[in-house]
Amino acid sequence: MRARLDQIVIDCHDPRSLVRFWAALLGGDPVDRAPDWSFVDPPGTVRLAFQQVPEDKAGKNRLHLDVDVEAIAPAVARARELGATPVGETVTDDQGSFRVMADPEGNEFCFVHA
Repeated sequence: MRARLDQIVIDCHDPRSLVRFWAALLGGDPVDRAPDWSFVDPPGTVRLAFQQVPEDKAGKNRLHLDVDVEAIAPAVARARELGATPVGETVTDDQGSFRVMADPEGNEFCFVHA
């Protein structure tokens, strides 16, 4: 048997708000399926779903998204306009560059550029 990744689900307080951030960042139309569940199907990638949970985010994510961009600085500027926060500085090594960000609810993700 071979399994297929269907969607990535992100816990949050406000699915309706967070799905709109990610839809604006990655493309796709936000869908509110229920008061506590929203999703977006960004072009060319797996569905991102957002489910409401009562607890706050605590500590560092055990899983994060790497978002490939043509250039990191403009991606950071756009994400900040949408409500994201940079975490640290851009790091460059032999593999390319990345910048850690936090979405409006504090979930970390990275902009990456090879």
